[in-house]
Amino acid sequence: MSKAYASIAEVLARGRTVAVVGLSARPERDSHEVAHYLQRHGFRIIPVNPTYAGSHILGEHCYASLTLAARENTAIDVVDCFRKPEDIPAVAREAVAIGARCLWMQLGIVSEEAAQIASAAGMTVVMDHCMKLEHIALHGMDTGMA
Repeated sequence: MSKAYASIAEVLARGRTVAVVGLSARPERDSHEVAHYLQRHGFRIIPVNPTYAGSHILGEHCYASLTLAARENTAIDVVDCFRKPEDIPAVAREAVAIGARCLWMQLGIVSEEAAQIASAAGMTVVMDHCMKLEHIALHGMDTGMA
């Protein structure tokens, strides 16, 4: 039985724990804005960024790697990537190793190699889509204003 989700809508409906790889502590960065939006809409965010490891972002402990995050947390459903395309294959291999169900590459991020790694392991792969924008498209407009 495949671990993959059937669609983006299913990822957003069932993938409640999201490791955000490359999450910045800086509110003006896209990674921070998207993670904050997801958090406000009921997703559990797990920050993954070696630069901020050991600190807190959006009230959550930040980990240096997916492997470390998975050791201390419940299962990670979605790995949301805010990294350069050339960095994504390594992220995909780590996502496979921790048993994540979806590898999500944000807008502007495309890596066929990473997609092949993840899909060969039965993961759902989303490339070049924003989780926040897809959630808004499915559930209605959110201005982002708190």
